[in-house]
Amino acid sequence: MPGDRPDTVAKALRCGADVVVVDLEDAVAGDRKEYALRATAELLADAAPGGGCGPPVHVRVNALDGPLAETEIRTLAGLPGLAGLRLPKVQGPADVHRATVWAGDGGGSERLALYALLESALGIEHAFAIATAHPALRGLALGEADLRAELGVRDEAGLAWPRSRAVVAARAAGLAPPAQSVHPDVRDTDGLARSCAQGRDLGFWGRAAIHPRQLPVIEAAYLPSAAEIEAAQEVVGAAGAGALALPDGRFVDAAVVAGARRVLALARAVRRG
Repeated sequence: MPGDRPDTVAKALRCGADVVVVDLEDAVAGDRKEYALRATAELLADAAPGGGCGPPVHVRVNALDGPLAETEIRTLAGLPGLAGLRLPKVQGPADVHRATVWAGDGGGSERLALYALLESALGIEHAFAIATAHPALRGLALGEADLRAELGVRDEAGLAWPRSRAVVAARAAGLAPPAQSVHPDVRDTDGLARSCAQGRDLGFWGRAAIHPRQLPVIEAAYLPSAAEIEAAQEVVGAAGAGALALPDGRFVDAAVVAGARRVLALARAVRRG
C-alpha cells in the first residue's frame, strides 16, 4: 500500500493478508515522499498498528544508493509497530550491511527483520551472498518489473532461471522459500491462479498482492488441496507401516515422507486458524 495513503493502509490492515507492506518507493510520487515517511512513522509509533487486530507491518524503503533510504531507515527502525524492512534493488552484501548500520543507529538492529529485493542481473548473480550477508536478513524476493526491463525479457520463460536462482539461494542459506512477485493485473484472477501454480512448482511459497481480491486466489493456489492431503496421509501411513512403495508404484523414502508431513502440518495449521 502507498505510504502517502494512510486511509488505504488502514483498510489493508483489515483485509486478511498475512503481512501488509507500506511502500515508500515506487508507489509514492517524488513530491509526496516526505509526507509518506511522516504518515508511516505515525502509524508505526503504535506497537499494534491498526488497533491490534491487524497483521505485521513491513515498509519498503527507497533505493539504498539514493538520497532517501538512510533517513527512512533511521526514522523507522526503532518504532514499535515496525516488523520488517523491504530493501529494494539490493546488488550485493554491502547493501544489506549498510541497511543494518542505519537500522542500528535507529535503535532497531536487535529485532528488525530485513528482506532483500533482487531486481537486477547483478543482484541475481549475488543471490546467495546476499542471503547470507547478515543474520537480520530473513528472506529474498524478486522485483520482476525492474528485472524484466534490465534483461530485456519478453516472455515468462525468460524469468525461469532468475526465479529458480532466488529459490535455491534462499533455501541454501536456510531461509524460508521466497514469495512470488506481484501479478499486476488485479482483474486477471485466472492468470493469477495459473501463475501461482507455476510459482509453486518452482518452489516459491505465497505471493505478494496489490489488491485484496487477489488474496483468495493466492491462498487457494498455495494451500494443500484435498487430493494433496489424502496423498500425504497415504505416504505417512505407508512409512509408519515400514512400507517402501505405495500400491501405485511410488517409492517412499525419508525425503518423500518429510514433504508429506509438511503438507499435513500446513493443513492442520489452516484448520486451527
